[in-house]
Amino acid sequence: MSSTATVQTAPGGPSAAKKRRSSGGGGSLGRYILTRLLLIIPTVFILVTMVFVLMRTIGDPITAAVGDRLSAAQLQERIHQAGYDRPILVQYFEYIGQIFTGNFGTTISDGRPVIDVLTTYGPATLELVFYTLIVAFIVGIPFGMLAAYFRDKWPDAVLRVFAILCYATPVFFAGLLLKLIFSVWLKWLPVAGRASTGTELDLQFLENPTGIYLVDAIRTGSASNVQDVLSHAVLPGIALGLLTAGVFLRLVRTNVIGTLSANYIDSARSRGVNEFRLVRRHAYKPALIPIITVMGLQIALLLGGAVLTETTFEWKGLGFILVNYLSARDFVAVQGIVALLAVIVALTNFIVDVIAALIDPRVRY
Repeated sequence: MSSTATVQTAPGGPSAAKKRRSSGGGGSLGRYILTRLLLIIPTVFILVTMVFVLMRTIGDPITAAVGDRLSAAQLQERIHQAGYDRPILVQYFEYIGQIFTGNFGTTISDGRPVIDVLTTYGPATLELVFYTLIVAFIVGIPFGMLAAYFRDKWPDAVLRVFAILCYATPVFFAGLLLKLIFSVWLKWLPVAGRASTGTELDLQFLENPTGIYLVDAIRTGSASNVQDVLSHAVLPGIALGLLTAGVFLRLVRTNVIGTLSANYIDSARSRGVNEFRLVRRHAYKPALIPIITVMGLQIALLLGGAVLTETTFEWKGLGFILVNYLSARDFVAVQGIVALLAVIVALTNFIVDVIAALIDPRVRY
């Protein structure tokens, strides 16, 4: 006696079901990107509001910057001219309106538009972050793979201690130590600055300079200028890069070890594939996804570390000038710089989330 199995298909047939799954997946990714994009607005709004409130806890910027150098009448006149004697809510809404039109105010100490300060010193910080990420990837990913390969053996223990030292050592201390060893004792690398005086003069004569010294040095066509710029970038890049490298090392190690216990790895291992090839060819790619997802947080960490790194190495970027404006108690400039950094962090997180969603299809709303 034979029996017949009945297979029920979705209305419209298999092709319609497949089409709905395909369109549903695309819609899911689209909704995810749109949601992340819309979340930038409240994120930036909250961060900018926090900056405004924290800056106002010390009083009005005029009193903080020049209050000790003016008479009471002159001080009140300056405060009135700047509009800081108006209700706080009026100042707040005016500030928000200026931010969304790209007007970050004018510095008190030197009378420069804050947007001019940002465009002048921002490329230096961007260049430092670029060098930092190169160091973090070169050190963190290979060492993380080695730690996973030698799991629970002495190389693994050494690398784990190295990772802890990397992200636990203060950036300014690492910078001073590197300067002492490689600049003072060995005299291999410059002690501070972004380039030597001769190179900076060459870069100033360029038409439409980018402010990113490596790009501008390449544009001059001089190999010595490129070498000079890179030699100045080595120590700041290493000092800040090791901080992020320690985080990457631990992430790669943990995720490679987790991947090595997956079924497809066991199947490859049963076919005689050696362990090093499994780590190098099969396990490390899935381990990179968590690094991409935490990249936004690392950018925020790098921008915070850039303040100390740029001050230690006299690298004239946003962190360096931020400290100068803090010393001058120019809180209009500080407010504008911190607000811009908040916007950069929010945009970076959005870009990282989109990249993670494109790489890993499991990331969806």
